[in-house]
Amino acid sequence: MNMGLKNKRQTSKNKNFGQAFGHAWDGLTTLCCNERNFRFHLVTTAVVLTAGLTMRVGYFKFLWLVLACYLVLQAEVINTLAEYLVDLTIGSQYNDLAKKIKDIAAGWVLFSTMLAIVIGLIVFGTTIIKLI
Repeated sequence: MNMGLKNKRQTSKNKNFGQAFGHAWDGLTTLCCNERNFRFHLVTTAVVLTAGLTMRVGYFKFLWLVLACYLVLQAEVINTLAEYLVDLTIGSQYNDLAKKIKDIAAGWVLFSTMLAIVIGLIVFGTTIIKLI
């Protein structure tokens, strides 16, 4: 029951929670089906969280892993939104400001990913040292 697909042209306020949920589900489906980098980050998230559970890193450290993964996924969503909005606004023509907007959004993904890597090294590094 994907209500968002029934009315793709809706621009008014959602009539109920089910309709809002349908549109949100459409957004997640768009991310997963159309955005290669989002899929990569989802797979990486699954690997990292599975490793955290397998290595029994502990509740607090696992929460840090969840937060780090969430930040990267959130940054990827913001990057995708920026790209879609810029493309909608200027089309296929080159614009220096549009390039800067896209580059900054991509930089946010990189920044978030670097933070996630640091968190992962701290969490898994201390856990591996304890195992040795």
